[in-house]
Amino acid sequence: MRKVIVELGERSYPICIGDNLLADSALFRSHIPAKQVMIVTNQTVAPLYLDRLMACLDGLSVDTCILPDGEKYKTLDTVNTIVTRLLEKRYGRSSTLVALGGGVVGDVTGFTAACYQRGIGYLQVPTTVLAQVDSAVGGKTAVNHALGKNMIGAFHQPLAVIADVSVLSTLDPREFRAGLAEVIKYGLIRDGAFFDWLEQNLDGVLKGEHETLVYAIERSCRNKADVVAMDEKESGPRAILNLGHTFGHAIETGLGYQDWLHGEAVAVGILMAADLSCRLGWISREDVERISRLLARAHLPSRLPGALSPGRLLEIMAVDKKARDGVMVLVLLEGIGNAVVTDRYDREKLEATIKAFSTLQEIA
Repeated sequence: MRKVIVELGERSYPICIGDNLLADSALFRSHIPAKQVMIVTNQTVAPLYLDRLMACLDGLSVDTCILPDGEKYKTLDTVNTIVTRLLEKRYGRSSTLVALGGGVVGDVTGFTAACYQRGIGYLQVPTTVLAQVDSAVGGKTAVNHALGKNMIGAFHQPLAVIADVSVLSTLDPREFRAGLAEVIKYGLIRDGAFFDWLEQNLDGVLKGEHETLVYAIERSCRNKADVVAMDEKESGPRAILNLGHTFGHAIETGLGYQDWLHGEAVAVGILMAADLSCRLGWISREDVERISRLLARAHLPSRLPGALSPGRLLEIMAVDKKARDGVMVLVLLEGIGNAVVTDRYDREKLEATIKAFSTLQEIA
């Protein structure tokens, strides 16, 4: 097992990465402080891994809450479902939630833990690439609103993240590829050597070659842990983790949180951020092409969905929670491995980028 520590003083916690961790009862017991535990999962993950986790927690008082699967269920209604279950079972402040699933399950469970009786502990057990390298790490919890993604949330750090790489073997190939957008992101925002490594080793990652996949997950987690340790509540440097997300979240919102996966929307958002950076003269066309090629090799989309007009996308982006005094803030690139957070960009060039990705025009 490999371990990465998210250094946050009293709130520090480990990210444990390895095979068959769902069978490691001692590992789970060491991070669950009380006997009353509720596992929150969904209808897709439960048949695969719920019994295994229940067996691992044998001896504790364990209940379950099984949610429908999908981004469209990342809502306050779903939080209410979990809270109702907790109240019906008389869960107290010393109880623990365990999020068994992907990013939606992790976000909803974490937000519920932040709110229930003003805060209880929770454990992240991510079952997708995206959750293992990104959403399960860092304590950002939230649910969506019809007008914007992740607009209702809280910072609430988990007790631990237990990433069992072996569960990725049952992950839908499309979900697997979508998670790679976040992996590629880390190379772009602060780790150019990792981006170079991905160019050489992406095929092995796609094939699920064990050592290659574990390395990609661990290095991604180390990058995120380092950034979170510097800026837990996104008052500064942590915002670079949002490369591609202002565009991507707008895509998801515009589609009603259906049809596209989060990682697919982020992939297009990353490429749009690169394109705008090129139009501003901050990176070269060659850099944009390198990014485009790597995303294409991961079988990720490179254009906006036809149902979303440029005007509508801009309208949704303006509501992004990173806006400052009504001015849209973007994460752009000054080079591969060097992201910047800025509101200093040419509005006309932003509109040109969005128009280009709404048509069959070539990327700048």
